[in-house]
Amino acid sequence: MESGRGQNGIQLLLAAEQEAQHIVNTSRNTKLARLKQAKDEAEKEVAQFRAQMEVDFKTKLSESSGDSGANVKRLEQETDTKIQNLKTEADRISQDIMQLLLKYVTTVKN
Repeated sequence: MESGRGQNGIQLLLAAEQEAQHIVNTSRNTKLARLKQAKDEAEKEVAQFRAQMEVDFKTKLSESSGDSGANVKRLEQETDTKIQNLKTEADRISQDIMQLLLKYVTTVKN
């Protein structure tokens, strides 16, 4: 009888071991599935964040480029205005300068 009990006990231990192995495998597979899901979610969040940062960067870049173009145009207009003012002033006083130069060139001092 004891040999029957021993065999039955061994069978119970083997069955328990198989069940435990099944539970461990199921837990391991569940853990791997959760890790994969977490990784996928993290990748989606990173992609969304990257896309948002790219949009923000392009917006700021276009704003600064637009300002730069406006600044260049404004500076060109200011420069043209100053050049025109200098030409007008030069035209206005050029006759007086020529008279002054001729006076000093033609006057002889002892």
